[in-house]
Amino acid sequence: MSDAQVLAREFLDAWDHGKLIGSVRARHPDFDWPAAYDVAAEIVALRRARGERCAGRKIGFTNRNIWPEYGATAPIWGHVYDTSLVYARDGKAVVSLRNSIAPKLEPEIAFRLRSSVREHCREPAEILQSIEWLAPAFEIVDCHFADWKFTPAESAADFSFHWRLVVGTPVPLDRYDLGKLAQELRDCEVALKRNGEVRERGVGANALDHPALALAFLADLLATQPRFDALAAGEVVTTGTLTAALPIKAGETWTSEISGLGVAPLMVEFTK
Repeated sequence: MSDAQVLAREFLDAWDHGKLIGSVRARHPDFDWPAAYDVAAEIVALRRARGERCAGRKIGFTNRNIWPEYGATAPIWGHVYDTSLVYARDGKAVVSLRNSIAPKLEPEIAFRLRSSVREHCREPAEILQSIEWLAPAFEIVDCHFADWKFTPAESAADFSFHWRLVVGTPVPLDRYDLGKLAQELRDCEVALKRNGEVRERGVGANALDHPALALAFLADLLATQPRFDALAAGEVVTTGTLTAALPIKAGETWTSEISGLGVAPLMVEFTK
């Protein structure tokens, strides 16, 4: 069994049972980005083998404002599964935090693809032609390293910290002028509330200058990673946090209110 396969099993066991793992770099001093994504590919194979279906992707660390807090050096990405994707009903969802370790919440903008995304595209309005709908989203991220301490490569191996994705009410893009929408996505503002009190604010441009450009980044990166499938129609892709990621616990209710984009608020209640 290869090192990547051994580590994939270790990460998946930690995911399943809410356990911490020891430093990968300490055991493998040369653990780098290619090695991390080899682990990620082995995790995909394990999860598919036990019946889970890849439903989309998450893009992480697109908000450069939070890089110093985590020692991040580049965006990362991971898979979203049918077992980790939650659709809110009427803008509300209830999520159990069972088997999480130190979960945090990120308000994001998610897209559902109508087609693949052209590589090397830097025009947001053109990228939006590949999108069927957008929606407010919450990504719940979790880290299997103690105290959220990790190397950049370890973050990619650890599911890119994806734990759950909660998607709010979708808005079809066929009702929009895409040029105008591109501006609105860049300039929209989000208020992140806990139990009705604003805890953080952010803007669409915090996601790699534009949420659509975050999607383009992923398409370009996947073109260099032949072990993974390219983006395809039907996938749900969330484009990264628009604020700092804040710790959450059972008993709290959080709300994302995005202004300037024409989307309904998204509320999630956390239970044990």
